Amino acid sequence: MARYIGPKTKIARKFGEAIYGDDKNFEKRNYPPGQHGAGKRRGKQSEYAVQLMEKQKAKYTYGILERQFRNIFKKAQASGGITGEVLLQLCESRLDNVVYRLGIANTRDAARQLVSHRHITVNGDIVNIPSYRLKEGDVVAVREKSKSLVAIENSLASNTKVYEWLSWNADQKAGTFVKVPERIQIPENIKEQLIVELYSK
Repeated sequence: MARYIGPKTKIARKFGEAIYGDDKNFEKRNYPPGQHGAGKRRGKQSEYAVQLMEKQKAKYTYGILERQFRNIFKKAQASGGITGEVLLQLCESRLDNVVYRLGIANTRDAARQLVSHRHITVNGDIVNIPSYRLKEGDVVAVREKSKSLVAIENSLASNTKVYEWLSWNADQKAGTFVKVPERIQIPENIKEQLIVELYSK
């Protein structure tokens, strides 16, 4: 399974925001990476550069590589809805993202690993495909044998975020994908229209 495993703070500094969550190193140096860092004068970016940057930010945020991201865009385009909004909704409907949103894992990378290592079930069946697309009403749970994992318990204990499109049962360590989120409910700072414009060239 291909995924980005390089330095995350460097990527966050490139986009000027902590796209991977809390990052002490980013807070210390929240300016672009490179030898000259904050002191470098940067010219005005072209329209293409701005659009490309937004697409890259979305890809890194959700941990999706280029070919997979392009396929998701094609599905969004064929959906008949607002392409940019549907694109983000499809990203949010991925199993690894929902495991992260529910607080079972504290990062999307950790969520992807839990799914790949067969610690997660969907409607009672083990699913080890991080990109698995959830439907309304699907129940995502921690596998019975995995409920005592320290990593999962620590993540759940520190999780304070609540999302309207998800419900969580702490006793069963299971959550329900109630509905596909509206764009206004998705907290990611992504200008999806720029991505649509880029792929439409």
